[in-house]
Amino acid sequence: MKTKKHLVIRLNDSDNVVVACEPIPRGTRIDREQVITTDDIPPGHKIATSPIKADQPVRKYGHIIGFATSDIAPGEHVHTHNLEVKSFHREYDIASEAISESDSPKEEDTFEGIVRADGRVATRNYIGIISTVNCSASVARFIANEFQGDALAPFPNVDGVVPVCHSLGCAMGSADEGFHFLQATLRGWAAHPNFAGVLIVGLGCEVMQVQGVIPEEGKNAPDLYQSLVIQETGGTRRTIEEGVARVRSMLAEANRVKREPVSIKHLVVGLQCGGSDAYSGITANPALGAAVDILVRRGGTAILGETPEIYGAEHLLTRRAVSRRVGELLIERIRWWEQYTAKNAGTMDNNPSPGNKAGGLTTILEKSLGAIAKGGTTSLNAVYRYAEPVRARGLVFMDTPGYDPVSLTGMVAGGANLTAFTTGRGSVYGCRPVPTIKLASNSSMYQWMEEDMDINCGELLEGTEDLNDLGRRIYRHMIAVASGQRSKSERLGMGDNEFVPWHIGAVM
Repeated sequence: MKTKKHLVIRLNDSDNVVVACEPIPRGTRIDREQVITTDDIPPGHKIATSPIKADQPVRKYGHIIGFATSDIAPGEHVHTHNLEVKSFHREYDIASEAISESDSPKEEDTFEGIVRADGRVATRNYIGIISTVNCSASVARFIANEFQGDALAPFPNVDGVVPVCHSLGCAMGSADEGFHFLQATLRGWAAHPNFAGVLIVGLGCEVMQVQGVIPEEGKNAPDLYQSLVIQETGGTRRTIEEGVARVRSMLAEANRVKREPVSIKHLVVGLQCGGSDAYSGITANPALGAAVDILVRRGGTAILGETPEIYGAEHLLTRRAVSRRVGELLIERIRWWEQYTAKNAGTMDNNPSPGNKAGGLTTILEKSLGAIAKGGTTSLNAVYRYAEPVRARGLVFMDTPGYDPVSLTGMVAGGANLTAFTTGRGSVYGCRPVPTIKLASNSSMYQWMEEDMDINCGELLEGTEDLNDLGRRIYRHMIAVASGQRSKSERLGMGDNEFVPWHIGAVM
C-alpha cells in the first residue's frame, strides 16, 4: 500500500524522535506530532517529539540509538550535539525467532548463468591477472592493459581482462592472521567462477608465494590457471610479453561459453551499504531486505556483513540464528571487534563517517539498526570469517569491516557473484569481475547521480512505491543483471581498483 508523503516520518509508535523528509525551518508546526520545531532541521535529521531528560534513551525504529547528553525539548534537533552512545544490556535470545524450513516454502526460479566444467556457475566471463604482492602489481596491470580497446573483439563472449592488484603480500609474518586473510582472499578470487581463466603474477622473493595462491580448481585445469614469477622469467618486459601470450592462449577456450537457465540456488548476493544517510535505513535497506527475502525463499543466498555496522543491533540477528552455535559465533565476532578497536585506541562508535552524520546518522546504534534491514527477515543460517568460502544457502553473515571495498572484497572471495549496494550520499563503487547494483535511498541524489544509480528507492519516501513491490522490482533486477544485463557501474567501466583486502597486523 502506498502512503502519502508527509513532512516527517515516524518509524515506530514507541519512538521519541521522528525523521525530517525535507528541510524544515525553525518554528514549523508538525501537526501529526503536535510539536513546533525550535531549530532548523536538515533533511534526514531527527526531531524530538516528547521531553527527553539527560541520560535517558533516545529511541528510533523502536530501539535505543543512544542517550541524551542534556535535556531535550519537544521540537528540538537531535544529533551529535546532544546524543551519545553508552553501554546498555541487550537480550540476545539466541534462535528464539528462527523460522523453520516448513515456514519458508521455496518457489523454483532461474537465471541465465554460465556453467563451468566443474559445475560452478558464473554471472560474468572474465580472465583475471592476480598479483601476489604489490611488487608485481604494475606488471599485472601492464598485462591486462594489452587487452583493452578492440583487442578482445574476436572473443565476444569474454567480458574483459581484469587486473587484481593490491598493496600487500610481503613484510608480514607467514603465521599471522593478516597473512591468512590475504591468502584466503587471493585464493577466493582466483577460484571465483566469474573468471574463466587466471594468471597469477609474483615477484619471487615475497612472503605470499605464487603456489599458495593457486586454488584447488587450478589443479584440474592447468591451461586456464597459470602463473609467472618475474625474477624467474627475466624481468618486467619479458614477464609482460610472456603474460600476454599466456592470456591469449586462454581466450579461445574462455570464449566457448553460453548462458543457460540455472537454479537460483547458484546466485550468491553480497549486501553492502555505503555513503549512507538517515533515509538508507528507511528506504533502500528495507527494500533490499524485501528482495533478499524473495531470493532466500526461492533458494538463493545473501551475504550480510560489516560487523561494525551491525554493532548494537546484533541481538536482532542472534534471535534469528538457526542454532545456538550460529548465534554464539556472531557474538564472538562482536567481542573480537570490541577488543580490536580498543587495542587500536578506537571505539565502535567511531564508525559513522562525516558524510553519514551530515546525512542525519548520529550513532553507530542508529546506523546499525538501519543497516541490518538489508538482511531481510529470514533465519540466519551461518557465520563466516573474512573471505571464507560460503557453503550454506539462505541468509548468512560474513565478518567484514564496514569499509565498502574491503567488505565486498571479502564477500567476493567467499563466492558472491552479484553485489547489491545501497547508498544515500552517493557511492560510485563498482567491482570487476562481479556486477554491482546500486540502490539510491532518496530521489534527489538519484536524479543528481542517475548515471551511477540503478534503482531509486526514494520513491518509498514519496509514497509513489510500495515496499513489497519495490522489493520484487529489485529482485527482478538482480535476476536480469545476473543473466547478463549490464549494471550502471559496468557501463561506466568501474571495478579495476576496488580490490582491497583487509589488512590486519604489523608491516615489518
